[in-house]
Amino acid sequence: MPSGPGVIPDDVIAAIALCVPPEIETFLLTSEQSADGIVAHHRRTRTSAIQIVDRLTRGTYADLRVHLPGTKLVQVVHVTGPESVEEAVALAAQVDTLLLDSGRPDMPVKELGGTGRRHDWKISRRIREQVKIPVFLAGGLHPGNVRDAIDQVGPFGLDVCSGVRSSGCLDASRLLAFFKAAGY
Repeated sequence: MPSGPGVIPDDVIAAIALCVPPEIETFLLTSEQSADGIVAHHRRTRTSAIQIVDRLTRGTYADLRVHLPGTKLVQVVHVTGPESVEEAVALAAQVDTLLLDSGRPDMPVKELGGTGRRHDWKISRRIREQVKIPVFLAGGLHPGNVRDAIDQVGPFGLDVCSGVRSSGCLDASRLLAFFKAAGY
């Protein structure tokens, strides 16, 4: 990942994935942009799902399905404006889940997650209403706004990173506050 905290080496991801019970999804976050690169990355880690944090520029989602049968595909859509609705609707037909985030893949050093910045949740709501697959919400979530995010967007699930960290590390008290504010 060119941005974001918490990079984990592939061998550690593989070891974690191997220890997790099968009924719990394990995720590989990859910034690979080619189907071949994503397949190779997955073969090193063996997770049950792949979160593609950038655009697929070489190969197709059908290629991924052929080479990775049974592996769930989660495509991140960086909600940058109203044009993100059209992008998300087109992608929804090809993947299992969408994750709406606040990255800036157009920056010289791409921001692909962990920015702590939120996007326009009205656009996320429009996306969620127009697609027929699960939608996760990410981007600037923290204990002070997570309930509002849930109420405004109605996501299937949440993805949080910087909103539950202190000094770059996971913070147990912030994590607990996040879950309480979310209603869990």
